[in-house]
Amino acid sequence: MKRSKAWGVLGVAVGAALGWMVAVPAWAEDELVVYTARKEHMIKPLFDAYTAKTGVKIQFLSDNAEPLLMKLQTEGSSTPADLLMTVDAGNLWRAAKEGVLAPIESAVLEKNVAPHLRDPGKQWFALSQRARVMVYATDRVKPEPLKDYADLADPKWKGKLCLRSSKKIYNQSLVALLIDQHGEAKTETMVQGWVTNLAEPPAADDTKVMEAIAAGQCDVGVVNTYYYGLLMDKKPNLKLALHFPPNGGTHLNISGAGVTKHAPHPAEAIKLLEWLTTPEAQRMFADLNFEYPVNPAAPMNDKVKSWGTPSGDQRNMSLAGELQEKAVKLMDRAGYK
Repeated sequence: MKRSKAWGVLGVAVGAALGWMVAVPAWAEDELVVYTARKEHMIKPLFDAYTAKTGVKIQFLSDNAEPLLMKLQTEGSSTPADLLMTVDAGNLWRAAKEGVLAPIESAVLEKNVAPHLRDPGKQWFALSQRARVMVYATDRVKPEPLKDYADLADPKWKGKLCLRSSKKIYNQSLVALLIDQHGEAKTETMVQGWVTNLAEPPAADDTKVMEAIAAGQCDVGVVNTYYYGLLMDKKPNLKLALHFPPNGGTHLNISGAGVTKHAPHPAEAIKLLEWLTTPEAQRMFADLNFEYPVNPAAPMNDKVKSWGTPSGDQRNMSLAGELQEKAVKLMDRAGYK
């Protein structure tokens, strides 16, 4: 495998332009390079396992989705990145739209990943799933009154609802898919109802939403399931539980990856991506971050399984990106900060 020698100079220039606070790594020519929006503790064990299995060395750069996309756009054909790994279908859709990913032909990926969990143009494939569902205080709320996302706009939850900021793409994708399901007018009324029912201003993250519920500041909220798993793993005595909207109404989102358009080692990158969808790697995703596998042949983490299997819909996840702009404008009109 060969690494572009132009990277050293270009990397420093790009780093200076974007104001990076860390030194630009010197990638070896025989290493796969992954740009990832996933945290090191979530993906390094997977990469280490792949290296142990194949001998292929992997280096990675972690950052938020937006800077990584900008980096790929700036680097162009001189990028050292072979694979882009990120969270949320909206981010994957945008990467494909911006032209930084390449179409992938792989019978393995098409077998392991269902059509609705991959780009129609084959530029990205899901690696794990997470559900964005209701969480509630078990000492104050019975599960029976909980229904779906629209129900959170009901006056019965006035002063009892906590939400994460609308600025986070997880909520933008949720609203985007609600627009596809219900139309803009009905979804806007729904979101206005959420705002009316808020017990306090939107929180910075899902963990803070759950902590507020546990502290009695509100009774119900909306979170990604893996945040619930991580918090309950640390504080198992919290009186919190999850509620999954029924009848295919649960909002499922994904993490995923694609081979970069100018990958120095595209064939090797596809092999890594294929391996990440195998039952072995899928179980690691599930155990490391309490996520649902995308490969139906992969076993589910026992704790995740105990929450219940979400009844998610089968709409293609690219809709989360296609309708994201409408979702952002709608939330702004509704006063959802």
